Amino acid sequence: MSEKPWETMIDLARKASRERLEEYVDSLSSADTAWAIERLDVEERREVLAAMAPEAAAELIEEVPDAQSAELIESLETAEAAAILNVLPSADQADLIAELEDPQAEAVLAAMDPEEARGARLLGQYPPDVAGGIMVTEFLAFPEDRAIGEVLDELRRNAMQYSDYDVQYVYITSAAGELVGVLRLRDVVLAGAERKVTEVMLSSPLSVRIDTPLQSLVEFFNDHAFFGVPVVLEDGRLVGVVKRSATRQAMTEQEVGDHLKVVGIVGGEELRSMSTLIRSRRRLSWLSVNILLNIAAASVIALYQDTLAQVIALAVFLPIISDMSGCSGNQAVAVSMRELSLGVVKPFEVLHVAAKEGIVGVVNGMVLGVLLSLAGLLYTGNPYLGAVVGAALAMNTVVAVLIGGTVPLLLRSRGLDPALASGPILTTVTDMCGFFLTLSMASLLLERLAA
Repeated sequence: MSEKPWETMIDLARKASRERLEEYVDSLSSADTAWAIERLDVEERREVLAAMAPEAAAELIEEVPDAQSAELIESLETAEAAAILNVLPSADQADLIAELEDPQAEAVLAAMDPEEARGARLLGQYPPDVAGGIMVTEFLAFPEDRAIGEVLDELRRNAMQYSDYDVQYVYITSAAGELVGVLRLRDVVLAGAERKVTEVMLSSPLSVRIDTPLQSLVEFFNDHAFFGVPVVLEDGRLVGVVKRSATRQAMTEQEVGDHLKVVGIVGGEELRSMSTLIRSRRRLSWLSVNILLNIAAASVIALYQDTLAQVIALAVFLPIISDMSGCSGNQAVAVSMRELSLGVVKPFEVLHVAAKEGIVGVVNGMVLGVLLSLAGLLYTGNPYLGAVVGAALAMNTVVAVLIGGTVPLLLRSRGLDPALASGPILTTVTDMCGFFLTLSMASLLLERLAA
């Protein structure tokens, strides 16, 4: 076998060695699987997936990053994609279908098993940061008039189907489908076969609404040591289950997405196997705006070009002041984004955050200012220049942390994405303010600086 897993995969696919191909893919780590898929072109990916049984192909798709999973499904014919989606968990079905263009998505849904397609459509109605977008529709539910023995018989008859479920609980519903109780599997096994489920179940079980936000789900699982929680509609009908593991994964994906937005990659995860035009468009949507913001910041320097011409040493310190202030502001942004995601701070608590950040900004600003003052004195031998650059950095650090701490809250309170705009706003304002503070103070002390 080749040391390059993608060569082995395509070789086995072309030899129609289904069993050997599936065994080889199963032997790879998740990282090696993703590495191999990244090196295959579109047609080769289709060949590999088409050579595998739908169940094995579904396992491969679950092993790779979401962006790769979507690319794999897009590379397939409608029937091939539908066959694989049929055996994926409902949450994964909805996520992948959401990545397809509308005509292809509708075609795949039409080719899927009707019951699977209905579940995918239901989950597709909800964003990925609420219970409806995170839950799975594979769960065990029985009417309240059943006996324990009937439940056990049902589990035995459908053992193969239920083996793919992450079964921890059995849910009990009314004739209208409302959640009325929950059974632990331990209770099902140990209770007498003739007993009614209503005699053994835990009544009034905890549940969450289908529109419960991700932050509230995180808080719920922090407070309760459950493997999962049932999801209900407004009328109490049981429609799904949110797993603790799925909530953790959703939080991780949200944090990764926020980071990508902060650095200017808009539209989701990016891999270099994606279309060049798509990757370029996602980056340029931020960069094109940022160049205008930077021109605005540079205009401040233009206003003080005479001062800069007479004290050329200032040009050495302007980037330092800009960069250090930006770093301080980005730290504040990161803390605010994290606290918003955990729900420990609310968008209306702007003054509270400003007070907390202001104190840190003053302390850090003074320390950094003194250090830069000393650097300025050593570099030029002029104590006034050291004082100017040190004072500018100290004041701009306070401005940066105030902006970095509060802007995410202000944007969230207005329904805007704080991750997308905090970075550009912070960079532009701190640059403009840093340049203004440095050059305006230098203009006031120009005689002493130029001496």
